[in-house]
Amino acid sequence: MSFQALSSTAGLYVLSLPPRYSGAITIPWPKNPCERRKARVSPRAAIVEARPKSVPAIKEATGGNNGVAVRGRDSSVLSFRDRTNDMQAEARAMARAANASVYSPELVAIKYGSRPIKVLRRTLEIFTGLGSFAFKLWLDRLDGQLDQNRRLRAVQLRKVFTRLGPTFVKIGQGLSTRPDLCPPEYLEELSELQDALPTFPDAEAFSCIERELALPLDSIYSSISPSPIAAASLGQVYKAQLKYSGQIVAVKVQRPGIEEAIGLDFYLIRGLGFLINKYVDIISSDVVALIDEFARRVYQELNYVQEGQNARRFKKLYADKEDVLVPDIFWDYTSGKVLTMEWVEGVKLNEQVAIERQGLKVLDLVNTGIQCSLRQLLEYGYFHADPHPGNLLATPEGKLAFLDFGMMSETPEGARSAIIGHVVHMVNRDYEAMARDYYALDFLSSDVDVSPIVPALRDFFDDALNSTVSELNFKTLVDGLGAVLYQYPFNVPAYYALILRSLTVLEGLALYADPNFKVLAASYPYFAKRLLTDPNPYLRDALIELLFKDGRFRWNRLENLLVQGKKDRDFSAKDALQPVLKLLLGPDGKDLRVLVIKEAVCVTEAVILGSVIDTYNSVPSPMRTLIFNANATGPLIMSDAELNSIMELRSQVFRIWGLLRSSDNFDPALLQPILQVLQEPEARSLGGSVIGGITQRLAARLLQQVLRAPTTPPASTS
Repeated sequence: MSFQALSSTAGLYVLSLPPRYSGAITIPWPKNPCERRKARVSPRAAIVEARPKSVPAIKEATGGNNGVAVRGRDSSVLSFRDRTNDMQAEARAMARAANASVYSPELVAIKYGSRPIKVLRRTLEIFTGLGSFAFKLWLDRLDGQLDQNRRLRAVQLRKVFTRLGPTFVKIGQGLSTRPDLCPPEYLEELSELQDALPTFPDAEAFSCIERELALPLDSIYSSISPSPIAAASLGQVYKAQLKYSGQIVAVKVQRPGIEEAIGLDFYLIRGLGFLINKYVDIISSDVVALIDEFARRVYQELNYVQEGQNARRFKKLYADKEDVLVPDIFWDYTSGKVLTMEWVEGVKLNEQVAIERQGLKVLDLVNTGIQCSLRQLLEYGYFHADPHPGNLLATPEGKLAFLDFGMMSETPEGARSAIIGHVVHMVNRDYEAMARDYYALDFLSSDVDVSPIVPALRDFFDDALNSTVSELNFKTLVDGLGAVLYQYPFNVPAYYALILRSLTVLEGLALYADPNFKVLAASYPYFAKRLLTDPNPYLRDALIELLFKDGRFRWNRLENLLVQGKKDRDFSAKDALQPVLKLLLGPDGKDLRVLVIKEAVCVTEAVILGSVIDTYNSVPSPMRTLIFNANATGPLIMSDAELNSIMELRSQVFRIWGLLRSSDNFDPALLQPILQVLQEPEARSLGGSVIGGITQRLAARLLQQVLRAPTTPPASTS
């Protein structure tokens, strides 16, 4: 039986249920206390499926509190009383999770350092599993059977990862989204690790629910599926209906003994990290620190109350967009090992046929995911660090639902602007600035000289940037940058590795639908919008660096930024104009004003002279000689190159103005704040300088025309 969706380690889950789950599933509970005790010993036998019947109308609860507030599915407005009840319910859930484990490398070392036999047994288990698989691949290569045995080996690798437990399941989940690393057969098999793992006994799961929530099962649910809808790496999921509200929910129950299994694996991996730090010189990062950071996040996934809080924070920050859905949490039915979330109908993002059957497009959903991820990474800094296909669902309404909030991370505030600036510097081929960005990104300490890094960046990116931005492959850039990082004393922060994983996973998903998809091309409108509209000083400097070079304004860059920025649905013409003017007229804008005055004079001259040339071209040929000083070849003395330059400049300026005017939210009233800015003393001084420059240029042009000798048209040779 196949189900169409579910998070790998958390929340929300499943979409198209088979017919046999279409009705409510009742729980007949014995009234006799003795029989009730027997029923609790064997929950599976006590739960039977009723004949299909219509599910009663479902009321939307505010999060699992005693006071039910009925509301629309997409509404997040709660009354004061509802908010108070919700906060109290969350506090009770936190109290139930007070004893949740927290990762401590010292305690892990003490615990497993005194168990050498257990450690040795696990080490042999890992080496045996992976070693036997590697040996079979080696034999296939020797026999020339790699292609013929690919399906068989893919199945074997999935079974090896499953047998080795949650740590290796997560490795397999990561590989399942990388068609650039794994053949299709491996992708198909490893994708089963997202939601089709072996289950643990239902009796243990139902007993865990009763133990964690301190309530009998029949007082919580009016119905619950008799077996898991799906099983993930850290738990398994049931579909249920809350008794008090009728709300359909997903109930995730943690696997028994999961802390022991994960703790031992991290003890071994951490030991390997120490060896890498000591003997592998090519890796300059602190591998142990990266392992510890990853371990902390995995341990956080084991605390389902923390995951619920993550989901609430994520919903508050990002679910304001109509095409993004984040499920709600029911705190009264959540604890450290039980998570109850709003049910979401949908299809996993890598199931292209099923998505298109609903009239949706995978690439539209992936673009939604990319835009949301960019907001996560670069606006608020709080991002989903595990966006594999099981955690991203396409709903029938065309929304992208995010699930599984166990593994989250944050981008430091300074790094958010630095990342955008880094992309701009890369596009601008400003490798010195790129190297300096690594200070802000916390890749290098301030005492490290970046000058030796510049040639390495130039060697790689000059070749990579021979393509346009729309043709750049994100993985190629990541791999190339990684090669540079390994050569120098970089210390890659954990958040950066998670960012790369997040974006490469999204690019991998898109490659299922379009092998030519490039995540950087889809991301560039967001970067352009932020550059044009964000008043952040770091980004303003990056914009100036992009637009001005060698004392000249690059109108083609501004035009490209506007073209790309307009593709972002949140682009605002007003925001793109006012911050730039304030920067120009601010106390630190003296040098910029000199450049702008020079460029404004050139633009005004181009507009005036272009109009003169247009007028000349509109005059009938016989009259041109009489009107324009007996000259039939043109109204102005200039070379063809100069004429073409003037006309192109005027055309670019007109196109840019057209782009601003065609913005969805453009209104002439938007110029009012600009007029207010222009009334400031600095603006009046700037305007006077521009007018003076224009007058001088036009006077020089006029003098040329007056003093030039009349030219005679060439005589006919017929």
